[in-house]
Amino acid sequence: MRKLKTSAADLVAASRARIDEVETQDLIDMMHDPDVVIVDLRDIRERQRSGFIPGSFHCPRGMAEFWVDPESPYFKEVFGQEGKRYVFHCASGWRSAITVAQLNDMGFPCAHLREGFSTWEAQGGPVERSELDWE
Repeated sequence: MRKLKTSAADLVAASRARIDEVETQDLIDMMHDPDVVIVDLRDIRERQRSGFIPGSFHCPRGMAEFWVDPESPYFKEVFGQEGKRYVFHCASGWRSAITVAQLNDMGFPCAHLREGFSTWEAQGGPVERSELDWE
C-alpha cells in the first residue's frame, strides 16, 4: 500500500494548530448559554448508539460546508444567527477539528470540542438518548 503525502492525523494536527478548541468541562459550563450553539457532526447511528448532548443541533459531517453557507441551496437558518458562538463536535475531535478549520477558512467563525463526545459523559455532561433521532 502506498503512503499518503498527508495523513489524516497530519490534517487533524494542522487544523488544531489554527482553530479554537474548547475543553469538555468548559462546554458543559456553557451548554445552557443561549448564545452557544452546539453542533453534532456525528453520523445518526452514532447519536442513536451513544446518545447526544441535549439541545445540540445535528449536522452530518458531509453537509457542514453547505449548511453554513447562506448562498447554498442547503443553508440552514440555525447557522445564520448573529452573535452566536458555534461549537462543533464529533466522537473524538478529529472530524470536528478538520471541519472547523474548513468553516473558518470559509469565513464562518466557530470552535470545536477538543476531545469530542468521548469524554462528555465521564466528565459529568448530560446525555440524551432516544430511539429515533431524525433531526
